[in-house]
Amino acid sequence: MAAAADPRKNRLVAALPHAEWQRWLPELEPVSMPLGKVLYESGDTMRHVYFPTTAIVSLLYVMESGASAEIAVVGSEGIVGISLFMGGESTPSRAVVQSAGLGFRLKSQMVKDEFNRAGPVMHLLLRYTQALITQMTQTAACNRHHSLDQQLCRWLLLSLDRLQGPELVMTQELMANMLGVRREGVTEAALNLQRLGLIRYARGHITVLDRPGLEKRTCECYAVVKKEYDRLLPEKLAI
Repeated sequence: MAAAADPRKNRLVAALPHAEWQRWLPELEPVSMPLGKVLYESGDTMRHVYFPTTAIVSLLYVMESGASAEIAVVGSEGIVGISLFMGGESTPSRAVVQSAGLGFRLKSQMVKDEFNRAGPVMHLLLRYTQALITQMTQTAACNRHHSLDQQLCRWLLLSLDRLQGPELVMTQELMANMLGVRREGVTEAALNLQRLGLIRYARGHITVLDRPGLEKRTCECYAVVKKEYDRLLPEKLAI
């Protein structure tokens, strides 16, 4: 299997014990995740869960008016579709690819069967779910109490942790939807970070130039989320 398409580039898949890995391997289906692809819409019945390897997926809550805001991001550390094994067949959020890349998907019934075995897979998925809930609650607090500049720094750092390089390709519209602000607000915040020498920003291409500078400028929310992921999830594997 090509290195770029190795499902073990996902930390949850890589942490599977040997017996579970052997069961999963024939069932893991490689999928391309282009920028903006919607994996789930709110209310959709879930037929698969997704394990990103090089892609990043944004979970968005969509209001009746059509307005949306990001509640969490999922990359190579996690799984998209926790509602499936937490007792539901659908989710109230939308899952959309934030950064293009690759991943794998697994049929819903197999995931439910594995979870119901009450073995190592269940414990692994529950620890991940706790980390994801921490990210969601911290994002809600951040969006209420911190500036757009700080939110953008937090979002960039969370994205960097899930990428192999310093560059993100992102449309202004998608960035605005994820942060729950107007496009003009995103542009102003990004240009402000560029003036400070922290990023280079041009038409949806963001290159991080000074990560330590972003860490100093962001709020405490990034550190809270990162600490919880590091505490609960298997050690990140070298790629």
